[in-house]
Amino acid sequence: MASPHLIHAEDVPWTELTHGSRVALKRKQLGAAAHGRKLGCSLVELPPGRRSWPLHYHLGNEEAVYVLSGTGSLRLGTETLPVREGDYVALPPGAECAHQLINDGSEPLRYLCFSTMEAPDVLVYPDSKKVGVFAGAAPGGDKAARTLMAYLPLDAQVDYWEGEEP
Repeated sequence: MASPHLIHAEDVPWTELTHGSRVALKRKQLGAAAHGRKLGCSLVELPPGRRSWPLHYHLGNEEAVYVLSGTGSLRLGTETLPVREGDYVALPPGAECAHQLINDGSEPLRYLCFSTMEAPDVLVYPDSKKVGVFAGAAPGGDKAARTLMAYLPLDAQVDYWEGEEP
């Protein structure tokens, strides 16, 4: 008897993400396909010369990356480090673990990306100086369950009482 919690990666469809000429990747959301609740896992393939999601860090969720094949660079905090097959990177919440993968090799960079799937979560994007706020479902989670998703400039701020009746 088959279980909804056991899937084979070949049976999960690829989704593609592109933005401009720098960001492009294919992803299989394995954790969601296997009905995971608190742990996400995606198989990601990053073509040569491309980057993954923008440099970011979480304030609530922890991520990790395990490189399956290929080579590339990892922007981690203020450093850029080489990565290759067999490398594992822990990415706890916080600015020191801001991260982005770059495929500066000649072959596709394939890796597993793991994430706790807690909501709410706040993401900070240091390059673009914005913040993302998620409630109801974590980033990468079920969009239908999401009750709040907003991206705002980091310097967007109002007084606590603004808009409230006196």
